[in-house]
Amino acid sequence: MPLPPRSKPRPAAAKPAGPRRQAKAPPAAPRLLLFNKPFDVLTQFSDGEGRATLKDFIDVPGVYPAGRLDRDSEGLLLLTNDGQLQARIADPRHKLPKTYWVQVEGEPTEEQLQRLREGVQLNDGMTLPAQARHLEEPQLWPRNPPVRFRKSVPTAWLELVIKEGRNRQVRRMTAAVGLPTLRLVRVRIGDWSLDGLDQGCWREVPARR
Repeated sequence: MPLPPRSKPRPAAAKPAGPRRQAKAPPAAPRLLLFNKPFDVLTQFSDGEGRATLKDFIDVPGVYPAGRLDRDSEGLLLLTNDGQLQARIADPRHKLPKTYWVQVEGEPTEEQLQRLREGVQLNDGMTLPAQARHLEEPQLWPRNPPVRFRKSVPTAWLELVIKEGRNRQVRRMTAAVGLPTLRLVRVRIGDWSLDGLDQGCWREVPARR
């Protein structure tokens, strides 16, 4: 008896195409900006009270400060779009040295400088040892507004290098040894410095993690 003809297999039903996944944009190339922050400028890009911010000086999308610099302090601020680089700069565990030029009220003695070098007891604990030395008055831009001096009290400049980042640490350290800070300028963070950078200006440098 002849066999019945085989039925052809039905083609599988086509599955409905789902939504296409958009290809992820490649990560932005790391960027690093050096900014010479003026006095009375906040280290953020917005402020609800109308105070001066980084937005008034820097028009680069996607960057944010690596660390902070108080509103009443001046000098070097680093900005990046790279999280790993930001952490290396800002995280105290990396102990990146930061150099400050500090105008203080009074004439520092060797004993006061030695206390700064050995570490100072603050209300949040002992600081790490710092480098501290007398500094000839540096050639800096004029501060606006000018520093208020007491005519009867001399002033001096120090160079202070620390490897921490506590809130207002330099000011608290100098005050703890009897030398109130009048003006504070950060001039170096690790290998990055203010050299050749005018107040209120920024420049881009190679981003090294």
